[in-house]
Amino acid sequence: MIKFKPITENLLKFVLEILNSNSNYNILENGKPLRSIEKVKSEFLNEVTDSYLIVFKNKYVGIIDFLKSNPKDNCPWIGLLMIHGDYHSMGYGKKVYVSFEEKLKQQNFDNIRIGILQKNITAKKYWVSLGFKFYKNSQWEGNIVECFEKQLT
Repeated sequence: MIKFKPITENLLKFVLEILNSNSNYNILENGKPLRSIEKVKSEFLNEVTDSYLIVFKNKYVGIIDFLKSNPKDNCPWIGLLMIHGDYHSMGYGKKVYVSFEEKLKQQNFDNIRIGILQKNITAKKYWVSLGFKFYKNSQWEGNIVECFEKQLT
């Protein structure tokens, strides 16, 4: 069973490990293979998003960052879903998303959006396989981002 554990200061070292196990993504996002604990703290301990460590069989297998209502469009967004590099290609990503989607449906969300870095071909294939549909291009921190949406109802 997948569990979502809210990220706290005491858990940041696990978040950092997961992020830094995905150096290719980090390079795509900001040109650096590793992130600092300060960057992780500002990104995942804030009042804007809900950030969770993903727990499966007592292991931290990933992280998810969720914005309930983006002020730009009043829609819910997944800011990041990342599986630890050691657990890639084992089906965790799909299990995690399906479990998170159920949580969203229980909270009466009608849709969910995600932005994918244009160069992240693997992520695009993953999200499209889960039923997300492209609706526009956007810019984020100097990167072109493709925006996708999925209807939940």
